[in-house]
Amino acid sequence: MNHPDRACCSPSRPPTPTRPVDAAATMPRPAPADPLSDLDLIRLDGGCFLMGNPRDDGSGYAADGEKPVHPVDLAPFAIAATTVTVRQFAAFVDATGYRTVAEREGWSFVFAGLLPDDAPPTRGAVAAPWWRQVFGADWRHPEGPHSEVARRGDHPVVHVSWDDAQAFCTWSGTRLPTEAEWEFAARGGSQGSPFWWGSDLTPDGTHAMNVWQGEFPRRNTVADGYAGTAPAGAYAPNPYGLYNVTGNVWEWCADWFSPTTYARSPRENPRGPATGTARVIRGGSYLCHHSYCNRYRVDARSSNTPDSTAGNIGFRVVAAEIAGPGGR
Repeated sequence: MNHPDRACCSPSRPPTPTRPVDAAATMPRPAPADPLSDLDLIRLDGGCFLMGNPRDDGSGYAADGEKPVHPVDLAPFAIAATTVTVRQFAAFVDATGYRTVAEREGWSFVFAGLLPDDAPPTRGAVAAPWWRQVFGADWRHPEGPHSEVARRGDHPVVHVSWDDAQAFCTWSGTRLPTEAEWEFAARGGSQGSPFWWGSDLTPDGTHAMNVWQGEFPRRNTVADGYAGTAPAGAYAPNPYGLYNVTGNVWEWCADWFSPTTYARSPRENPRGPATGTARVIRGGSYLCHHSYCNRYRVDARSSNTPDSTAGNIGFRVVAAEIAGPGGR
């Protein structure tokens, strides 16, 4: 198996000396009448689980820090059944006037296979040939100016940075899940298997998630029903009631990323390193395929810089405070 750089999965914006600040992001935001009423939060009792990849089957990436497997004790928390949808994000934008990083900077990354044949062959600063720097791509226009989301209100919002997700959380009275909370919830009570339902990519011959079907990146058979994003509530939920915890879109977590986190992580309510340059993303996306990137697993880890945006990155929210000591 290839061991690709994480940028192949979700490209990063190139560093710049300064970035424009959205004034709306620093102003008090009017909160909705009931901040949590539209988010379908599921209360989990927490408890102990083994975090990390226990298998020696070549499915993991040592550079990502998926080992060692270690016990984690979590306090109760409530997590959304789905990623934040286009409709939910639009309500936030309508209430606050917030403009995302992609909107302010005028571009985002789009998978080349979703672009029209006459799209400009821009590459930007990313090495993977299947990504394009598309001017005019943002959460309202997922594939660029020619696209729109009028019929995708129940799909995950994409082209949102970690910073954008944080702004939504501030408005809605929520937060991003810690990496440990995300994995605990995604497993749905399972232990040791790559997916919450077991080890088969298509259990009983049924597609259980939205990942690439065919030969990546040239041919997508769309056997699972979707060429790009699927509705946030597509496929069967895991035993905890969460949808699309693997495939569909990458999900931002609260933690800074480090490949050595697991070796020194505290047992109770870990929050990740105190500092870093990239934030954890989890779950994989509709572009994942075993031939080049097997990160569409509940125990896989990846990361991206907090200001990066792409057509396969979204987020899920959590309510309730974390008990216990803070991060390191």
